[in-house]
Amino acid sequence: MRRQVVIIGSGPAGLLLGQLLGRAGIDTLILERSTREHVLSRIRAGVLERGTVALLEKAGVAERLHREGLVHSGVELAFDGDRLRLDLAALTGGAGVSVYGQTEVTRDLMEAREAAGRPTVFEAGDVEIRDIETACPSVSFTVHGERRTVACDFVAACDGFHGIGRRSVPEGALRTFERVYPFGWLGLLTDAPPVTDELVYANHPRGFALLSMRSPTRSRYYVQVPLETRAEDWSDERFFDELRLRLPAGMASRLRTTPSIEKSVAPLRSFVAEPMRFGSLFLAGDAAHIVPPTGAKGLNLAAGDVHYLSSGLIEHYREGSDAGLDRYSERALGRVWKAERFSWWMTSMLHRFPGTDAFAERMQRAEFDHVASVRSAAANVAENYVGLPF
Repeated sequence: MRRQVVIIGSGPAGLLLGQLLGRAGIDTLILERSTREHVLSRIRAGVLERGTVALLEKAGVAERLHREGLVHSGVELAFDGDRLRLDLAALTGGAGVSVYGQTEVTRDLMEAREAAGRPTVFEAGDVEIRDIETACPSVSFTVHGERRTVACDFVAACDGFHGIGRRSVPEGALRTFERVYPFGWLGLLTDAPPVTDELVYANHPRGFALLSMRSPTRSRYYVQVPLETRAEDWSDERFFDELRLRLPAGMASRLRTTPSIEKSVAPLRSFVAEPMRFGSLFLAGDAAHIVPPTGAKGLNLAAGDVHYLSSGLIEHYREGSDAGLDRYSERALGRVWKAERFSWWMTSMLHRFPGTDAFAERMQRAEFDHVASVRSAAANVAENYVGLPF
């Protein structure tokens, strides 16, 4: 079996890459270790930058997004009860973000791939990437008890932080940068209308809180918790009581305790691997970098990687030029580090860190007041939030 590009991972990064390449006439195979149902059950982010929306439009999968997604022209920050709304549209010349669950993005891309008859192998086990230092790599895997090998020109590893892609790079060829934060987010998903029309990020002496949503009838809430927290130890009542304590009074009074349909704890970390290419292997999305969810950059960074990688591959096959592929890592990492900085800044300003002294707390407050009082500072936050251009 031979394909031009083998993509490992059927999350949004792998599916979007396959969709863009497929529309350009490039032959791809996607390998996924999990079942289709499991991939579609993952609860992930839901804030899409303007660039991500444009890329989904280019891929021909934005119809339901435009029909059901929520367009937000603002976002709110709160600090110990004080509130600040950032008018994203006014601060960025009309830009905003779209709230549309990552699960729905995955579903749209998966259905488009299936409709086009492009192959995906689910439950592909024991994946092994070979000969990436040559122009003739291959990928072996087991499915239904049968061992198969696919020869290809390139391998795109979109298989997440724990995937085989990054682990296939020879030892010493990658440099990694990491910061693990001493807390996590306890998240609760509920079928209830959102308390507010826009996202609210709150810093409170008890810890960070976030009001978010997935649709007009589905809400997603988070509270900062210690890393050792177990979701099963938190009843719905306990979660909502804690969330109310961390919100400005007007918002807290509108919050109702409703049954959860999913509850989980997510640790926070920053991680970058450099470079994002080794020979015929390209890393994209969480395989190459992780950001704290505070800046809403994870899915959007993956989309940026796909933009650069798909452009380079299309240029390779259409024009016989490798200029785009040769610059892939440099271009992608330039955007990655800007998003890492923004996510680190948001996380540092909005969370309460163990052992924080009075000086550090005053510095957090000064950051909030600076954004509230200086238009250029507010514009900087808004421009990063809606997404820097590709």
